[in-house]
Amino acid sequence: MDPIMISFPESFETERLLIRAPQWGDGAIINEAIGESQNELKPWLPFAKEMPTMEQSEIFTRKALVEFLKRSDLHLQIFNKNTGAFIGCSGLHRMDWDIRKFEIGYWIRSSCAGYGYMTEAVNGITDFAIHTLAANRIEIRCSSRNTKSAAVAERAGYTLEGILRSNSRGEDGELHDSKVYAKVRGVEF
Repeated sequence: MDPIMISFPESFETERLLIRAPQWGDGAIINEAIGESQNELKPWLPFAKEMPTMEQSEIFTRKALVEFLKRSDLHLQIFNKNTGAFIGCSGLHRMDWDIRKFEIGYWIRSSCAGYGYMTEAVNGITDFAIHTLAANRIEIRCSSRNTKSAAVAERAGYTLEGILRSNSRGEDGELHDSKVYAKVRGVEF
């Protein structure tokens, strides 16, 4: 089946969060969060190396919406359900619809870090992938130097399957090891 024919909701909620597909106009709130968090994001994420313009953030958002609708990449925005405040971005990436394999990526704005929001979002996205998308495998990959990202994976109950040595070049230009965490149907769920 062509993934574009797969129907599923464009938003869902956890206890404290609204997690939804990108919408036109989200570029401004994403740009503001990147500006606030650039120093923390810069070591890990290429889009934060240079501060994007407002227009670049809106272009990214509109392309992300198109990818969501085509089911080629499921970018997700995270909001505080009670206040409406933008918390960060996540999503299901590098998908293989045939075997129902997904990779969760994420970043959080600095002012929202340390409150358990990203672990809650990862748990919610994991449940969405399992129950709505019939996932068989869900991965989280991060640089072994990114201890905060690894801690989210561990708090969310993902199993460290291995460390790929010197398999990627970090934003610092150096070779980094990558940690590969996963949850697999029949084992963790």
